[in-house]
Amino acid sequence: MIGSTTRKSSSRSEVWAGRHSVHSMSAPEEKARRVFSEKFGGDPEIAVFSPGRVNLIGEHTDYNAGYVLPMALPLITVIVGSRRDDEKICLVTTAEGADEPHKVEFVAPSRDSPLVPGTPKWANYPKGVIQHYRAGPVPGFNAVIATSVPLGGGLSSSASLEVATYTFLQQLCPDDGDVVQKALTCQKAEHTFPGVPCGIMDQFISVMGREGYALLIDCRSLEATPFPLTDPELSVLITNSNVRHELTGSEYPTRRKQCEETARALNKEALRDASMEELEAKKENLSEVCYKRARHVITEIERTAKAAHALKKGDYKLFGKLMVESHNSLRDDYEVSCPELDELVTIALEVPGVYGSRMTGGGFGGCTVTLLETSASEQAKQRIQEKFQGTPTFYVTKPSAGCGVL
Repeated sequence: MIGSTTRKSSSRSEVWAGRHSVHSMSAPEEKARRVFSEKFGGDPEIAVFSPGRVNLIGEHTDYNAGYVLPMALPLITVIVGSRRDDEKICLVTTAEGADEPHKVEFVAPSRDSPLVPGTPKWANYPKGVIQHYRAGPVPGFNAVIATSVPLGGGLSSSASLEVATYTFLQQLCPDDGDVVQKALTCQKAEHTFPGVPCGIMDQFISVMGREGYALLIDCRSLEATPFPLTDPELSVLITNSNVRHELTGSEYPTRRKQCEETARALNKEALRDASMEELEAKKENLSEVCYKRARHVITEIERTAKAAHALKKGDYKLFGKLMVESHNSLRDDYEVSCPELDELVTIALEVPGVYGSRMTGGGFGGCTVTLLETSASEQAKQRIQEKFQGTPTFYVTKPSAGCGVL
């Protein structure tokens, strides 16, 4: 799929090094199969998965046509199910934190009777994908969803669910196999059903993730270049603050509008095309807020490109320095951090062997991502547990594969 470049409660700790090549049943798959048997009887005919992701650097740049550097995670969403004889679709979710009811039924969409958004909110993600699926018509089916991607944690549970849904539909009625269009369809589903104007990063990495590699994604050309993260002495520590501030839903569209407004003021198609010199020249014509938002995006795109090349050279110190600069910019210029995330970053940076740390995801809670020596992982977790005011959850991980069939 990807060559050198491709277009197309109490603290707990979990450790992964990627999925094994020989399939062993994951906890989400086991749960999904068990619940399917309970709800529908028998075994499901289809089982698929799609990963969450962590973004190492390049935050809020994807919808500005910039660069991002995410990697897929072994945290996955699994969907198991079977075709029905009628046109009804029945979905059951087992996800913790999903709104009620956890079971929905509706008729498969047709030209005369399209699906529309509604409640429960969790169902809008699969419904959007079903409505926009590129092959069809979609038949009736029963399916159970289970996930290890924390909802609202900044690890892209939504894209994981969308891509898993699309992968499931491909088993029922195959499409043309275009992986870029698959990601774009899932992005369209999120825009039109949950109503979140997200960039392409989350869906793209969930589709195209590659074990052992982070992907530098050009969100304009949709070119993806793999950068190895295979050094056994290097690890990625994800710390979930388990805090979620309600600002997330309203502030994300606001940030996007501010960026678009500033790009127009600079006579640019997107902030990707602007330089700091051009921004400074127009500073007097911009509001302070729009100036700061643009300053983050322009410098973050530059940081992301530098970070990818630092990773290629094995210059982890430079990569870590760029991560910290990214966090400070997200905190001060983009204003999407929060005290809990700032605290987690500060504590992590106190630990010897930590190269860098930053918030990851949309902001206002969720997770931080820390690049560190593998030997420093336990000390970092212990220090955070001792000093952090909240109740964190830890994942020590390596880059994992994209979506697939189980």
